[in-house]
This record gives sequence, C-alpha cells and structure tokens, in this order.
Amino acid sequence: MKKKVLIEGMSCNHCVHHVSEALSELNGVSNVEVSLEAKNAVIDLSADVKDEDIKFAIDDAGYEVVGIEII
Repeated sequence: MKKKVLIEGMSCNHCVHHVSEALSELNGVSNVEVSLEAKNAVIDLSADVKDEDIKFAIDDAGYEVVGIEII
C-alpha cells in the first residue's frame, strides 16, 4: 500500500531530509519519497501504519500534516 502525505512547513532540502528520516523510522514504512515542490511525501508500506502515527512523526519533526490519502 502507498500513502500520500500532504505537508506544510518544508522550505529547503534539509526539511525534506528531516521529514524523510522521521517517516523512515516508523515500523512498516519500506520506502519514502519526499517532494519539496509538491509539499508531500509518498510512503510505501510493508505493514499497516496508522495515519495518527504518520501525523505524530511529522508533527514531532516540526511540520504540519494537512492530509493523508491512500494512493
């Protein structure tokens, strides 16, 4: 399964790296692609990861989740 996470607050490549690291640390996340231009992250899941856990990881990294959708 893949999820797209819409993120506000990223302004540079350091932000992209920070979000990527935060999401990669979640159990069940097998791949992360973060786009500064699109203001989103696409994550591949090898197990069920709750939206709340995704939101918490990004919020904890200092950014805001404005939406999560299954793609």
